[in-house]
Amino acid sequence: MIIPEQLAQQIAQDRIESVRQALAEDIGTGDITAQLIPADQTARARIITREDCVVAGAEWVNEVFRQLDPSVQVSWHVQDGDRASANDLLFELSGNARALMTGERSALNFLQLLSGVATKCREYADLVAGTGVKLLDTRKTIPGLRTAQKYAVTCGGCYNHRIGLYDAFLIKENHIMACGGIQQAIAAARQIAPGKPVEVEVENLEEFSTALNAGADIIMLDEFTGDDTLKAIALNRQIGKPAKIEASGSISLKNLEHHAKSGIDYISIGAFTKNCRAVDLSMRVEH
Repeated sequence: MIIPEQLAQQIAQDRIESVRQALAEDIGTGDITAQLIPADQTARARIITREDCVVAGAEWVNEVFRQLDPSVQVSWHVQDGDRASANDLLFELSGNARALMTGERSALNFLQLLSGVATKCREYADLVAGTGVKLLDTRKTIPGLRTAQKYAVTCGGCYNHRIGLYDAFLIKENHIMACGGIQQAIAAARQIAPGKPVEVEVENLEEFSTALNAGADIIMLDEFTGDDTLKAIALNRQIGKPAKIEASGSISLKNLEHHAKSGIDYISIGAFTKNCRAVDLSMRVEH
């Protein structure tokens, strides 16, 4: 996993706030069920995965108990990015029993969601290993958890597209129409934020040629046929590969390898963060 320093700082800041909100949402005016336990009672707990997965989200678990009760000890047996098998021990907790009970659901919610993202990404990444293509996420993330999910994507061996609307241009059909054309949109982008990557989404080879000649850094092929994708790659190569080419739309595990072997640079997949399924985890308390 390679996380740029600026993004790593943003992830850390977002993590503190998202954990704070999750705890406030869950605890509200107080955990009345935890009050059944004597205030000074201590306990130990073991957290296992019930299914094979790729782990992601350890620092979110740590942050839950850091905010609830810093004296709780969290002992990890895996690291983010590790593969774990069903029934493997992921981590152990020891400390105040009330804190363990109160923090259980928030901690596991983060870990199971982010591990679900990482697991899906690893499944896709394994299929394209050795092809040279980079699999990218999108902005189709759970509101409030964008940087967390994008971190999990890297744990699964895939890569981040732009983080938000501020760090790169992605000029789509409506932008093109409002600007008066692809050339005009690219020219305006260069004026507004020199140095920021400029990507253009195109729907046919004519638009691809226009974007290429206008100097787009990246050109996204939206729902291109296999033949048109190969034609676009060939045209780009003829003039020295000035643009990176990205495939998007209707890409699944069934056709991923075919796209990856075409010579494309990137494939973006919204399902990484939009359609992720949480991993099944279990916590068992031991006195």
